[in-house]
Amino acid sequence: MSKKNNQENSHEVKGFLKSVELIGNRLPHPAMIFVILSVAVILLSAVLAEVVEPITYYDARAGEEVTKSVVSLFNAEGLRYIFNSATTNFTSFAPLGTVLVAMLGVGVAEWTGLFNTSLRKILLGVNPKLLTAIVVFTGVMSNIASDAGYVVVIPLGALVFAGAGRHPIAGLAAAFAGVSGGFSANLVLGTTDPLLAGITNEALRGAGIDYQINASANFYFMFVSTFLLVILGTWVTERIVEKNLGPYTGKHVVDEKPITEIENRGLRNAGIALLVFLVVMGLLMFLPNGVFKTPNAQGELTIDEFMGNGLIPAMLLLFLIPGYAYGKTTGKIKSSNDLVTAMTEAMSTMGSYLVLAFFSAQFVNYFGYTNIGTIISVKGAEFLQTIGFTGLPLIISFIFITGLLNLFMSSASAKWAIMAPVFVPLMFRVGLSPELTQIAYRIGDSTTNIITPLMAYFAMIVVFAQRYDEEAGLGTLISTMLPYSITFILGWTALMVLWYLLGIPVGPGAPLFV
Repeated sequence: MSKKNNQENSHEVKGFLKSVELIGNRLPHPAMIFVILSVAVILLSAVLAEVVEPITYYDARAGEEVTKSVVSLFNAEGLRYIFNSATTNFTSFAPLGTVLVAMLGVGVAEWTGLFNTSLRKILLGVNPKLLTAIVVFTGVMSNIASDAGYVVVIPLGALVFAGAGRHPIAGLAAAFAGVSGGFSANLVLGTTDPLLAGITNEALRGAGIDYQINASANFYFMFVSTFLLVILGTWVTERIVEKNLGPYTGKHVVDEKPITEIENRGLRNAGIALLVFLVVMGLLMFLPNGVFKTPNAQGELTIDEFMGNGLIPAMLLLFLIPGYAYGKTTGKIKSSNDLVTAMTEAMSTMGSYLVLAFFSAQFVNYFGYTNIGTIISVKGAEFLQTIGFTGLPLIISFIFITGLLNLFMSSASAKWAIMAPVFVPLMFRVGLSPELTQIAYRIGDSTTNIITPLMAYFAMIVVFAQRYDEEAGLGTLISTMLPYSITFILGWTALMVLWYLLGIPVGPGAPLFV
């Protein structure tokens, strides 16, 4: 790529996107944003408690009318609540336990090298005709490994494209689009599912709504979305990105690292271990008198309780067991000490999340305690009903609002912890299920990850691109990824519209309406 072309790409992304970058860099850390928001709630509650009249509304779940008023935190009783509840707000914060437990298993699979080798196996042995689709698909599927896809799939995407004689930055872009642009889609549940579901449930509980969702609440929609994003990502790569990049004239030498015999044996043993685990779990869940079935209110045996509470430990084992089998085969795990080391290293990376979770938990609980969210949602629902702005127009608008906010605050959990207490109850009161609201959020949140410099791995991916083009910079990456972002948000929203019109549940026991 010539210097002139690089300058042209830079000019294309100036203006709005450059302003977004400058504004975003001035924002404080997400944890500090929650501190600021918590203080704002405290002060706002004092004002609203004096000027806002109590509201009465019909609670469909309770089957009766409920009266709520704003509760001030800026008085003696409020101050006692702030100090006395701080610890329990944190320890009872639903996303905290779910993420940490799941990460114990993910950490073992990542530490032993199972993720790395599996991804190399998929990418380095792919049929050339399916190369683009496999790269995008592998990127989407890598979400189950949390951030592993960023450091493994994206550089490998460039590598396999270079090996096939295609532009390596196109391969990098295809992988990046799958990993980050399709962050919420997958064929299996990942750590994002319980994380967002936990925040949604906190928002419902804080608003006094007797309704809870489980980690699999979006599974049907996310499963289908995987294939949609692979198709869209493949089309954008081959029809737009590669044509814009032109033929690759760099001198990069492909250094393919083959899968060794012991790594192949490790993959085989990990696959066997995973299959045995899935068979055993399937029997325990789906046999007529399966161990994980419990009676519901009607006395019927179901796995609803397991899906709500037992799924997270099951996810731990889903990663830990094959990870252990792989590590034992390759010699990475020699004793129980190594297993504990793997888990410890996984937990050591969660320090920033723990800080964020503490302040996020305070904000969410303050918001619920003061009833501000409830009153906003009730008044907002009444307003939307008055102007007729409900249903599809509301959902579509919410998707694009989320995508815009994601340019300034890329953390999925941090953003949802701010938005859920307002939008989940609001949409619930106009008849839209929390599962549907969460899906709309995930679409908007995922599709603009790939064009915001605030995304944590953005700078690292620029460095990957510079391996193949020394003059590549921020503008190069943004201008390359912009077609994916636009195509993904339009295509994914269209799928949401079709899904809505057909009235298909978005997950097991997850209706579109309440």
